Amino acid sequence: MRLLPEEQAAVTQYVYALCAITLDSSKGYLIEGRLGPVAEEAGCRSFLELLQRSRTDPAGTLPRKIVNAITTNETLFFRDSSPFDLLRFKLIPEIVDRRAKANSKAPIRIWSAACSTGQELYSIAMVLTELLGDLGRHNIRLLGTDISDAAVAQASAGIFSHLEVSRGLADAARARFFRPDPAGWKVRDELRGCATFRRLNLMEDFASLGKFDVIFCRNVAIYFSEPDRVSLFRRLGQRLETDGALVIGSMESLAGSCPQFEAKRHLRSVYYQLKA
Repeated sequence: MRLLPEEQAAVTQYVYALCAITLDSSKGYLIEGRLGPVAEEAGCRSFLELLQRSRTDPAGTLPRKIVNAITTNETLFFRDSSPFDLLRFKLIPEIVDRRAKANSKAPIRIWSAACSTGQELYSIAMVLTELLGDLGRHNIRLLGTDISDAAVAQASAGIFSHLEVSRGLADAARARFFRPDPAGWKVRDELRGCATFRRLNLMEDFASLGKFDVIFCRNVAIYFSEPDRVSLFRRLGQRLETDGALVIGSMESLAGSCPQFEAKRHLRSVYYQLKA
């Protein structure tokens, strides 16, 4: 289905209202490629008809399909290894040390704020298992959230195709943390049991989630406008423990836009903490 010039502004405004993703004038091909099939499946003859049907959908099925189609779920296990090295060699050892010195039994809480189909959070769980052993014997709380229902459903099921498991995951890790499944490979129960997944629009209030020791929010704010990026990171900062760490994408930076954060370096990684 072809996107007409007079339709593009209406579609981009509607997508922004649904999920805060900003599509500039160069993204007509993306709208056609991702929302065209949704429109055709719904029996719509134009993108404007798709919008009208979506706005009046009492069950909310079409809006969810539009979000699922337009959001980018490109991910892989241990994507960009440096954040996981940061977790393994600095963040987790320091958190464990602080808890031990304070004789604290407070849980270690980590949030993957744009978890897609779950590879990032499961990668984090693998790192924790390698460091701490059986996670069932530790007070670990892992949360993954994403705006896409389809992504959250796959993450919750913990089932990945042969191709998905082959991307970024070593054979030894696959053997240790997965078991064969008719659809490919399934995350073993001991790993799956420590992770919780839920749908969340990051533009909505998430104060009820509580505080976290580490927040991963990588490669999602790049699709937002500058005011929305600033708002998101301000609110993420409010969800960090005093000595918590925010990990963003390697091509992202908070310098100049979020003065409440201070950049820290470890090995090849940059992470952010709230200024004292």
